[in-house]
Amino acid sequence: MYASRLSRRAVLAGTAAAAALTAVPVVHGRAYGAEVPAATPTYRWRTAAIGGTGFVTCVLFHPSVRGLAYARTDIGGAYRWDDRAARWTPLTDHLGWDDWNLLGVEAIAVDPAHPNRLYLALGTYAQSWAGNGAVLRSDDRGATWARTDLTVKLGANEDGRGAGERLLVDPRDSDTLWLGTRHDGLLKSTDRGATWAAASGFPGTPSATGQGVTLLVAAGRTLYAGWGDSDGTSAGANLYRTTDGTTWEAVPGRPTGTAAKVPIRAAYDRHTRELYLSYANAPGPNGQSDGSVHKLRTTDGKWTEVTPVKPGGTTSDGSADSFGYGGVAVDARRPGTVVVSTNNRWAAIDTLYRTTDGGLTWTSLKDAAVFDVSETPFLNWGADKPKFGWWIQAVGVDPYDSKHVVYGTGATLYGTRDLKNWAPQIRGLEETAVRQLISPPVGEAHLISGLGDIGVMYHERLTASPSRGMATNPVFGSATGLAQAAARPAYVVRAGWGDHGNGAYSNDGGQTWAPFEAQPTIAKDAPGPIAANADGSVLLWSFVHWDGTKYPAHRSADNGTTWTEISSFPKGATPVADPADPTLFYAYDTDTGTLLASTDSGRTFTARATGLPSGDSQFKLVAAPGRSGDLWLSTKTNGLYRSTDGGATFAKVDSCWASHTLGFGKAAEGARYPAIYQVGATESITAVYRSDDEAKTWVRINDDQHQWGWTGEVITGDPRIHGRVYLATNGRGIQYGEPV
Repeated sequence: MYASRLSRRAVLAGTAAAAALTAVPVVHGRAYGAEVPAATPTYRWRTAAIGGTGFVTCVLFHPSVRGLAYARTDIGGAYRWDDRAARWTPLTDHLGWDDWNLLGVEAIAVDPAHPNRLYLALGTYAQSWAGNGAVLRSDDRGATWARTDLTVKLGANEDGRGAGERLLVDPRDSDTLWLGTRHDGLLKSTDRGATWAAASGFPGTPSATGQGVTLLVAAGRTLYAGWGDSDGTSAGANLYRTTDGTTWEAVPGRPTGTAAKVPIRAAYDRHTRELYLSYANAPGPNGQSDGSVHKLRTTDGKWTEVTPVKPGGTTSDGSADSFGYGGVAVDARRPGTVVVSTNNRWAAIDTLYRTTDGGLTWTSLKDAAVFDVSETPFLNWGADKPKFGWWIQAVGVDPYDSKHVVYGTGATLYGTRDLKNWAPQIRGLEETAVRQLISPPVGEAHLISGLGDIGVMYHERLTASPSRGMATNPVFGSATGLAQAAARPAYVVRAGWGDHGNGAYSNDGGQTWAPFEAQPTIAKDAPGPIAANADGSVLLWSFVHWDGTKYPAHRSADNGTTWTEISSFPKGATPVADPADPTLFYAYDTDTGTLLASTDSGRTFTARATGLPSGDSQFKLVAAPGRSGDLWLSTKTNGLYRSTDGGATFAKVDSCWASHTLGFGKAAEGARYPAIYQVGATESITAVYRSDDEAKTWVRINDDQHQWGWTGEVITGDPRIHGRVYLATNGRGIQYGEPV
């Protein structure tokens, strides 16, 4: 994750949880999610290529099958590596609206004795407002699944999400699985994950706020469990073991102190019979400032510290060189060959260390690394070259190729075949949380996107990562606003989190940018949605802090040179420009259920329709293209409303009972009105729908294998291609569909 204020991967804990729900669905009311037959027309769904963009929390090479690997992400599901095609295949896109909390993968397990078996532990948040976790089990490498719902919560997008693995197949019995949880201790299954119960005799005492079991690893026939709630002293055990699956004991002689407080990852060298463990003073990926690496010789219990470089000291510019240790992987072909990663090393930049002599000496692979990110240019982050990485807690060494090393970062997976030349090994893995989408009516690109963590992108092609990378001048972390002047499509504006300005404009359709000459003071701390009127002569910018605090909107009539406050605009609302009349703007006050309008180019707003659904900031107002005053209001399970008189009155659309987000595309042949696309419900299931008859009827256009969890942020059709639709997901990138 690029450094920016509160991204989609912000850790939710305690009272901060409710305030941080900006990228998390609020689901309530009527239960829905039953299966219904997919409607025609048949659609082909693909993911717009960007390349990773999110935190890859584990990469796991299968120990028994050449070329087979799996990866998990914090909010974007799990993937299987196809070595022949050199790309990742998503394995959890079938999870639907009601299962949005299962798109985060807490742990992966494979069975060395049964190569086709695969297990996933799912659950994004362990907070009270999130659902319980689940375990998926497959006999065909994730092509199909059986599912067991758990009675406990998991936390794939919380602190400690790079630790692991927390799921393990018992090497003595393939029917026995172990699952470490954060708040409910150690679980055990004796029927291949079909049922689960608390493991008897496990000494760790879970707490409602702790880390619980951080890792499970087998060393021969002995199982080890890392415990994240120790205080780091000799009295507080943080590593347990069992030789019979019943009796557990604290491992004697284990390291103590701040640098060995939390066990993060472990790997067993079967040749030397040594267990390597990485440690930090916090579970990470943030907040680590100390750490170490140790190995345990399992034959006699001898511990040896093999830390490559101890955290501390200062860098050349005087910054504190603080960090922890993250990933650890052994080379299955070469005894004593191990790769470990630093983590949270922002001053000197994270690296991988490799040893070939059991930790006596180490080499930093960063020092000789040559990167080629031409396939995913955004990894330069607006600079001349990419960093080696950050948030490195996933490390894998191919058991059939000692020089094939892969590591995950907060934005991608890098791989090498010679320990020197590195490139993203990321094709097919798309994890972006999407905030805004525009499909321009003219120009090279059919899509411009506003994204969590990686700003705004201009997609010249949907099958290749944008050649310009992320929008620069300035670079943003997460985008908060993106708008195009309807009658002047070359003019585009954007807003977002950034250290060198929070708003910018483009006069070439989003290809190049310049920052606003000035911006309101509040923009730095609370950049929100932005709108441009039909001819691009007026901008309205709303401001909402990440904690939900709303501030007065501002107006500029000189391309961002000067700004004035709009006292009559509802604080925190999203401004909507009329696409045909440059004097008209609209805003929906979700606090009061009131539609407000401006007829003087945004200078003042007055109330029109009142008494509409209220109380949810995720209600969305959109204007139909090419028409003045034609407004559509999505109010989730309160339904869909339409106004044809500029918001003076609204009528409820009775062809659907739920509408979460709605957009428009090119009209069907012979139709007078644009095609309408929405994420909503006409019967029992929340799905993606299209209407070619002005919302009189709808057809479902996604299917049960293409659901992607929560998809309620934004949807838009293509104004140049009838039937093509672009859909935002919260961790599976931009999905686009076309009729077959």
